[in-house]
Amino acid sequence: MNSHLAANDDVPFSYPVKVGHISANPVRIGLSANAEELKGLAKLWDVVSVEYLKSELQVTRWKKDGLKITGDVRAALTQSCVVTLEPVSSVIDEKIEQIFVPEGSKLARLMPNEQGEIVLDPDGPDIPDQFSGDTIDVGVVVAEFAALAIDPYPRKPDVDFSEYTDEKAEADKKPSPFAVLKDWKKD
Repeated sequence: MNSHLAANDDVPFSYPVKVGHISANPVRIGLSANAEELKGLAKLWDVVSVEYLKSELQVTRWKKDGLKITGDVRAALTQSCVVTLEPVSSVIDEKIEQIFVPEGSKLARLMPNEQGEIVLDPDGPDIPDQFSGDTIDVGVVVAEFAALAIDPYPRKPDVDFSEYTDEKAEADKKPSPFAVLKDWKKD
């Protein structure tokens, strides 16, 4: 997730925050995508439509130069069922917790344990993301957290994959050219 550096015209949902404007006191930010942004997100995510995208965030200072973003993202979207291609509605409700540090900060590196090994803990905290300049685009952060929650294989609840298996394809398969040899006997 290194795309939330400075504000970017190519992203459909953008809300730049100046890092210097965040003090020790938390800043609350409420975001809601407008109709044009929803269309852009649907195209970006390759879904039929996005009905809404909303987020409530709290941005606070982290260590000396970093920022911590916490909150939630909620979205409703429509995808095509991977089996029937009919519309499938889904709702996203995800928690956001992300730390950002300036580009090149030693806090962004993996720190070795006592044995000098670098260990990645899937349940542990993520490595902080880096930002360049003096701006973090929290809109991009929100959109990325929502995108990660989208079901890559949506299907209607009543659809059973077994109805659409390749049984017919199995029956239509030509026999292997070697199948005729299995009954062949040596003289």
